[in-house]
Amino acid sequence: MKKILGLLLVLILAVGLAACGSDDSKKDDDKNKDEGKDPKTLVMGFVPSQDSENIASTVEPLAERLSEELGITVEGKVMVNYNALVEAMGANQVHIGFIPAFGYVLANEQYDVNVILKSMRHGAGSYRAQYVVRADSGIESLEDLKGKIWTFADKGSTSGYLFPAKQLMEQFELGSAADLETDFFSNVIQAGSHDTAAISVLEGDADVATTFEDVRDNLEEEYPTIKDDLAVIDYTADIPNDTISVTKELSDDLVKKIKEAFLSFNDDEDMIKIMNDVYTWDAIEDAEDSEYQIVKDTYHEFRDIIEQ
Repeated sequence: MKKILGLLLVLILAVGLAACGSDDSKKDDDKNKDEGKDPKTLVMGFVPSQDSENIASTVEPLAERLSEELGITVEGKVMVNYNALVEAMGANQVHIGFIPAFGYVLANEQYDVNVILKSMRHGAGSYRAQYVVRADSGIESLEDLKGKIWTFADKGSTSGYLFPAKQLMEQFELGSAADLETDFFSNVIQAGSHDTAAISVLEGDADVATTFEDVRDNLEEEYPTIKDDLAVIDYTADIPNDTISVTKELSDDLVKKIKEAFLSFNDDEDMIKIMNDVYTWDAIEDAEDSEYQIVKDTYHEFRDIIEQ
């Protein structure tokens, strides 16, 4: 009888240890699986607000510093436009995106991209889009834009397209973005960047550019008289600042490290200068999805007519 009880006890202990080992093994597998999904090389995506070659060289020190902070190779990649950046994040080809508000909304709703940080400019977490015309054009109001040529960065731009389109369609009771582009304006030009859009107006290739406020600061060194040559005739409603967002595939631990690394740049003059050179950022702050609800509401309200 004692032998039987002893055998039973041994069996119970063996089963218990096997179960514990199985649980521990499962935990290790889950941990390894979670860590294993993080890429060996992180890719940061940018859309140029200036010349593509300039921004590519400007972000190199940023990528190098992030590599040091994270212990992972980080590469900067300049995309042709906001839509290309959103699609690249959806395909997990770009892991960290410097995306404006509208681009973030699209990336979030289509691919579960998550905002983690936002830019600060002049102490503010929001900005406006502006309508820029030649000072000698005789254009003084939005009403004067009818029949003119409109240029903007691209249709994925919050300040370049979404908010101005909403404002103009509401003010002039236009039923669709197509009506705005073909009936209100005589022609539209997607310039590829805010700087290029403003220069197009300066050089007479377009009558009005919608850009972030104030794009002329970026161009003043190359065009010293630009603030005299280009006038701002109106502004849109406030827009939440652009984001640093990440793909859903990154582990929570890596996302936390990325966030901490960027926030540490607030105390590093060299890094903040790079951010300022790239997108005129003065600082980086925490951000949440709820802050971009106004952009989501605007997009949902005008989605059908804007996507026509």
